Amino acid sequence: MPLDVLYSDNHLLAVAKPAGVPCVPDNSGHETLLDQVKDWVRADGDKQGNVYIGVVHRLDRPVSGVMLFARTSKAAARLSEQFRESEPRKVYWAICTARPSGSEGRVEHWLAKRGGRNVVSAHAHEVTGGRFARTAWSVRGPALDGAGAWVELRPETGRPHQLRVAMASLGCPLLGDVKYGAPEKLPDRSIALHARSLTVEHPTLREPLAIECPPPDRAWWRALHPRSDGV
Repeated sequence: MPLDVLYSDNHLLAVAKPAGVPCVPDNSGHETLLDQVKDWVRADGDKQGNVYIGVVHRLDRPVSGVMLFARTSKAAARLSEQFRESEPRKVYWAICTARPSGSEGRVEHWLAKRGGRNVVSAHAHEVTGGRFARTAWSVRGPALDGAGAWVELRPETGRPHQLRVAMASLGCPLLGDVKYGAPEKLPDRSIALHARSLTVEHPTLREPLAIECPPPDRAWWRALHPRSDGV
C-alpha cells in the first residue's frame, strides 16, 4: 500500500497510518510505518542508505489516523517536548458499541498497566504506578443502526490506551476493541478509533500547524450519519 502523505517539509512528515500497521518495530517482525516513511524519504530525496526520522508520538497498532514524524533532530527534540507537555491538540473519532449517557462529558481517572500484559486498568484514585488521565468526549451522531454512537474524543493527557479505557469505563467500548469489552472483532482486526486531526507548533516556524486525516474507507466509517466527509 503506498504511503499516504498528509504534509511534508524539510522538518516534518505527516502521514495517514493504516489500522493494523505497527508504528515502530515490534516482536511481530512486520513492516512498520517507520520503515515506509524512511523508504519514502529516500525516494523523495533520491538518497541512499540510512536517513534520519524521529518518532515523536505513536498510535496503537489497530488505530488509524494522523502520524507525525520529524525529519531533523532539532524538530524531533522540540516536538517531543510538546508531546511530553501534552501541548498538541488531538482530535479522535470513535464508534462506540453503546451510546454514552448524555451528549458530552469528561472522563478523569488513574491508569495503570496490569502486570506484564498490554492491558490498562482505570482507577478512581491514585494507585502505585498509575498516571492521571483526562479525556473530553462529545457525541456527534448515531452509528451501528442506532445501537451505538459516533463520538469525538479530545485527550487532554497522553497515556497508553487512554481513549479505549475512557469509553470502556463509560460502558461504551469501541467497536472491535475486544480487549476492553467489545463483543467481537472487526473483519480487519482494527478498532473503530481514528486520529482525525493533530495540531502542533511547527518546530522552526513557531506557528500552529493543523493536519487532518479522513477516516479509512471501511463500512463502519462510511455508515456515520451525518456524513463524515467534509466535516
